Amino acid sequence: MGDTANVIELKGVSKDYGDFKLDDVSFSVPEGSVCGFIGQNGAGKTTTIQIILDAINRDGGEVYVFGKSMDKDSVAIREDIGVVFDEMGFHDFLSAAQINTIMKNIYKNWNQETYFAYLKRFSLPAKKACGSFSRGMRMKLQIAVALSHEAKLLIMDEPTSGLDPIVRNEMLQIFREFVVEEDHTILLSSHITGDLEKLADEVVFIDGGKIVLTGNKDELLEKHGILRCKKDEVKNIDKDLIVSAEISSLGAEILVNDRKTAAKKYPEMIVESAGLEEIMIFYANREKGYQMSQN
Repeated sequence: MGDTANVIELKGVSKDYGDFKLDDVSFSVPEGSVCGFIGQNGAGKTTTIQIILDAINRDGGEVYVFGKSMDKDSVAIREDIGVVFDEMGFHDFLSAAQINTIMKNIYKNWNQETYFAYLKRFSLPAKKACGSFSRGMRMKLQIAVALSHEAKLLIMDEPTSGLDPIVRNEMLQIFREFVVEEDHTILLSSHITGDLEKLADEVVFIDGGKIVLTGNKDELLEKHGILRCKKDEVKNIDKDLIVSAEISSLGAEILVNDRKTAAKKYPEMIVESAGLEEIMIFYANREKGYQMSQN
């Protein structure tokens, strides 16, 4: 049985496509949190999300949403999930008003007033075919739909990619409002780490189909650091502190997994804070050994 304190819980989930494999994916998303699901394109984010939504079959493992098994209750569970994907799932010839009519017959809790209020807020025309919408308008339409059937959980796959900074900021504000209300929860897949630094409480990092890092975002940012030194000094750094290093003719940048310990051990070296993007890049490169770049 899943833990009801976690809105999403994956245990040992696997999916083998031959050329790509989700390998023993386990993580949980606490109720009332925004969980940033990060990784390079092709790392397994979309496959994992499709498995959570029971849109594709998994080869192994367990998936719980709201403490219930997706194997037994997926239809009922999906009533409480709002979904926003990178690509719009509506036919281009449909208008926002026609989408309202369709959704009324799909969701028991569909709220027409809420939906049209979002259309107005987002300046979306109700009678125009959505195929003529810009990318930003298409994302806003999906979000209007996702937020209009009393969903308790939003699952979003790259909802802000390709949007200009002003529209992205507007989206993030809407997501914040959603979470503040009634302990709502968001799982947000993105490779735009700046958005997640602003919004996320938790972070799950997937690379090559495996979970390599998971935890509270602020704690992960506090813990990691970039140590800068001369390239011939790398051999003197405690291997247990090194995640990976990038070495050039100018010197070395090392991602350390314990910034305070590194600063104490090597007071003559610079140890700076690391952003989510730097953490992601260094973890993605960790199996390649030290990265040699001839700058």
